[in-house]
Amino acid sequence: MTSGASDHLVHDAIGAPLHPREAGACIAVGINSLLILGVLPVLLGALADEHRLTAAQIGLTATTELLSMGVFTAAMGLMRRPRRLRLIGVVASLGLAAADLASTRMTGDGMIAIRGVGGALEGVLLWITVSMISRTVTPERWAGVFFTLQTLAQLVLAIGFAVWIIGAHGANGGFVSLAVVGALGVVPALMIPSRFEPLVSDPEMSGAPPARGWLALVATFVFVSAGGAIGVYLQPLAHQAHLGAAVARTALWTSLGAQVLGGATATLLAGRVRYFTVFLFSSAVYLATWIGFGFDLPSWLFVTDNLAAGFGGLLLAPFLVPFTIDADPSRRAAVQSGAAQLLGGAAGPLLASFVVSDANVRGVIGLACSLLLAGLALVAGLRFSGRR
Repeated sequence: MTSGASDHLVHDAIGAPLHPREAGACIAVGINSLLILGVLPVLLGALADEHRLTAAQIGLTATTELLSMGVFTAAMGLMRRPRRLRLIGVVASLGLAAADLASTRMTGDGMIAIRGVGGALEGVLLWITVSMISRTVTPERWAGVFFTLQTLAQLVLAIGFAVWIIGAHGANGGFVSLAVVGALGVVPALMIPSRFEPLVSDPEMSGAPPARGWLALVATFVFVSAGGAIGVYLQPLAHQAHLGAAVARTALWTSLGAQVLGGATATLLAGRVRYFTVFLFSSAVYLATWIGFGFDLPSWLFVTDNLAAGFGGLLLAPFLVPFTIDADPSRRAAVQSGAAQLLGGAAGPLLASFVVSDANVRGVIGLACSLLLAGLALVAGLRFSGRR
């Protein structure tokens, strides 16, 4: 094939090149799977304000959905060959829309259960996107594209939630909006490739990652759990600083705007900067902003603090994939990176539920900082042991 004929293709390290339409459809399927994460803090806060969830149930609901999402992403990566992808994408998209509609009638334990079902379907959709990204020549670039577009979509939805949907229709309006978008996800699901090539040709090398790959996944899990612990308690942290729900919603959508910038920056830096440098920078930003949440900040500073954390988080996220590839060049761990991130995002709120109460949620700050430092230590250990 001549270079002119192949310039329009998305070149993979493993398997045949993809047409841009197919690659874009894979990205769109992943956006559908993670769209709820951009509005989850406000959605859970609205459920708490409507007395449909307690403070502890906020963490348990987020944990259940993210845990289910991560488990199903991991299970599909370990057990399911990437075939019949269009059928899987269509069924999962329609099922997710049904779960979102069912959430309008749930409270308490019922809400926790139905969000677990939604998380399972979201995990299946995310597996399709992660499978595509993990096979590309420059995975951090495609991860950056994915995170940027995903966050941009979350930003649009979060603005709609803040300006109109939640205020006028409450939490149920949010779930109906998510259901509509979930059903529309059938369109890109019909345009994805029908299958992907296996990551390895030797059957003895297929399946689970090697030891260093597992350590990289543990490091990812611990690191991401720190952000998950803080993020889900955004609105309660605002209330404890004597700020209203409107400030929390503003902090959320402005943070998503900063995340778009962070993801775009990561895309531009792909292949030009070492992942460990980004880890150090983002960790410093996280620690500074999270400590700020421990004080009674004025509204403008609370929003600014959250904005900085959003930029640092999305700058880092695409570099989690090359970190796992550095630890495990077979890329088997890279396929599980998305699952590790989701499981970490689920573990954070679960752990936070043990250190918060309706009267005081600031215990989550110390927990998040401790998890962050532990995760960074694991990342550093893998990097320097690999160099030796």
